[in-house]
Amino acid sequence: MLASTAATVEALMERMTKRLHEEMTRYNWVGFYVVDPADAGFLLIGPFVGSFTPHARIPLHTGLCGAAATTGQSVVIQDVSTDPRYLAGSSMVKSEMVVPIFMKNKLSAELDIESYFANTFVKSEQDFIAACAKLVGEYLEKK
Repeated sequence: MLASTAATVEALMERMTKRLHEEMTRYNWVGFYVVDPADAGFLLIGPFVGSFTPHARIPLHTGLCGAAATTGQSVVIQDVSTDPRYLAGSSMVKSEMVVPIFMKNKLSAELDIESYFANTFVKSEQDFIAACAKLVGEYLEKK
């Protein structure tokens, strides 16, 4: 329903971040990063909801967002203190999930979720978040 009624991809992303943040109580920060149209080597912050201000611009090969971008695969870290790639946005974050979003087989954005609780992302939630990211990719393909 969200994708079919959204006027723009930004509106879809805004609705999705709000719903995920409201409905999934352990998701303390939910947001999108989009590939910088002026420099494809960077991700720019897109719509987000959460309790801290994220990095505004991330080099494509930095952090967990960079790992998802360069591998083209979702990255799920249940305890960020154990992963040297983690780029801290808040010292309170314990787990993070990043799902790349593709348009015409090219990275266009990422859905990033951070939690103040370790082991937040059970398999069913990972599948659900991947489906949310896929919806955004499908929306982009149609526009």
